[in-house]
Amino acid sequence: MKLTKKSHACVRLEKDGGTLVIDPGGFSEEDSALGADVVLVTHEHPDHFDEGRLRAGLESNPAAEIWTLRSVADKLSAAFPGRVHVVGHGDTFSAGGFDVQVHGELHAVIHPDIPRVTNVGFLVDGSLFHPGDALTVPGHPVDTLMLPVMAPWSKISEVIDYVREVRPRRAIDVHDALLTDLARPIYDRQIGALGGTDHGRMTPGDSTEL
Repeated sequence: MKLTKKSHACVRLEKDGGTLVIDPGGFSEEDSALGADVVLVTHEHPDHFDEGRLRAGLESNPAAEIWTLRSVADKLSAAFPGRVHVVGHGDTFSAGGFDVQVHGELHAVIHPDIPRVTNVGFLVDGSLFHPGDALTVPGHPVDTLMLPVMAPWSKISEVIDYVREVRPRRAIDVHDALLTDLARPIYDRQIGALGGTDHGRMTPGDSTEL
């Protein structure tokens, strides 16, 4: 399986001619959903869900379908009947040659005064886990953790403890658009030294084989 990092929280997976994209939001490239057979969206916040990008993806490939939670699906299902599927914690499905498990229910707490929205994470092929905006532990061995490294709702001690709890073989940064190049070495050093696993980051557009 080939992983390509896109900007911020978006990643692209390719395997056996199939393409799966997670969270092509407003911080990711305009064409981030184009050519996808399967699109997964973790929650409704605009840095993860951009209606224009999703519509472009579905229109570019008439066979493409989306799996997401209801708050996102309700915005798209009328325009693309039968192609937008609602999933929640505990669901499993196969699409485009990928097997997907759904884990999690709520977005991390940003502030007690801000209502929490729903959020799901996706475990793809029992190997790669993208938690969206939550520190969800899937209760399943994880080879590659897409690690939300910096967000308004997190601090680095929580990120480190999350890596320790999930215990992936490696962790690769996502949710990194707000992290400046000046601060990146601090995060690299502390997560790498204390997380207990191989930790790295990828420049948008870079790819690696999983």
